[in-house]
Amino acid sequence: MKPFTYERAESPAAAAGAAMRHPGAKFVAGGTNLLDLMKLEIEEPMHLIDVNGLQLDKIEPTPEGGLRIGALVRNTDLAADERVRRDYGVLSRALVAGASGQLRNMATTAGNLLQRTRCPYFYDTNQPCNKRLPGSGCSAVDGASRQLAIIGVSEACIATHPSDMAVALRVLDASVETILPDGTTRTIPIADFHRLPGDTPHLETVLQPGELITAVTLPKPLGGTHIYHKVRDRASYAFALVSIAAVIQRDGSGRVAVGGVAHKPWRVEAAEAELPRGAKAVTERLLADAKPTKDNAFKVKLVERVLGAVLAEAKGA
Repeated sequence: MKPFTYERAESPAAAAGAAMRHPGAKFVAGGTNLLDLMKLEIEEPMHLIDVNGLQLDKIEPTPEGGLRIGALVRNTDLAADERVRRDYGVLSRALVAGASGQLRNMATTAGNLLQRTRCPYFYDTNQPCNKRLPGSGCSAVDGASRQLAIIGVSEACIATHPSDMAVALRVLDASVETILPDGTTRTIPIADFHRLPGDTPHLETVLQPGELITAVTLPKPLGGTHIYHKVRDRASYAFALVSIAAVIQRDGSGRVAVGGVAHKPWRVEAAEAELPRGAKAVTERLLADAKPTKDNAFKVKLVERVLGAVLAEAKGA
């Protein structure tokens, strides 16, 4: 790990301002992903800004009937919150499906959204990776790609986003609240928050330099049956090969978002119109532009089968 300087921020605005004064600085809270990457010298910030003291750790109702989740709410607390379990069950289930209990005790809402890919070539500093070193190439394109993306990919990157929580937030149409270094704030729909790789896979979100996440807001509850299914290589502490977050209504309509298949949580609202026709019809539209490799082509059929299981569960609920 390379040397770095450190400070504790006293307010969200001060944290964002400090980030602008120290180009390349990183915010740190739980540190469950960042510190690992620093030890591997994949992330090399010269300055860390500790945001743990910013009192962004509350879950509060919004005037619109939803919930405002502070950026520092720990994953364990969010999953266990009575309101989340009752009204946003898909989010609670997605959180419990992620990582381990110890990690969930430390990981924060904002950090979960910002965690970086677990592509093996990103973690191997001896291999070219456009996400780690822009312009160096993508080893995964012609390499081992079983766990990697099948849609929304580019020649520059076929990595997936690892978050379970983000998939649930996408199906719920959450929004991300931020503060910029000049003190202004903005709200970013979760659909627009993560970027597809294109020619710049190292730019993973639409956040500007120094911009700090302060909260995630959920709209009023959707009702219906909330389901999160995750298929992985072992029963726990593993990232998704395919995951599906769904909210299904009694009339068969609903929403579906998929994890483990793209650079961001994958949702195609137009595909949801096919839900009454079944999993195959939805999958054909959802993954119409899929470009799998020979190693991960199985994911197309796996999405259909997992979605079929989700719809069967919802029908029996």
